[in-house]
Amino acid sequence: MAAGPHTHGEEPCDLVTVPARQGLEAVDILRRADAPAVGPVLHDDASDTLGFLVPPGTAAAWDVPGSACTRTSGRGLRVPAEPPVAGSGWLLPPADTDPVTDPARLREALDEATRLIRAADNCR
Repeated sequence: MAAGPHTHGEEPCDLVTVPARQGLEAVDILRRADAPAVGPVLHDDASDTLGFLVPPGTAAAWDVPGSACTRTSGRGLRVPAEPPVAGSGWLLPPADTDPVTDPARLREALDEATRLIRAADNCR
């Protein structure tokens, strides 16, 4: 993305949806990184999932097992001030984050989260 001031709510984006446990681990991993870069994250209580806003076009190449990426077809899911899904809320609201999460970094964080969860489950 171009440098400069970020204006939330004006850029279209795709949405990567993951199980809440994996998503929460990934948020922690992204926030602990040397250069933290995480965009708005939506928490859907009803389906126990997290949704990461990513750049438009991400869905075309998204292939991470256990997750889904919703394509916007250029029409754009606009980042609203209020969560766009009934029963959901912002885990990380748009005002407190980067405009979107980098898909490559999200993929790495989700992979690491999967390994951490698997290791934790194997220790029980």
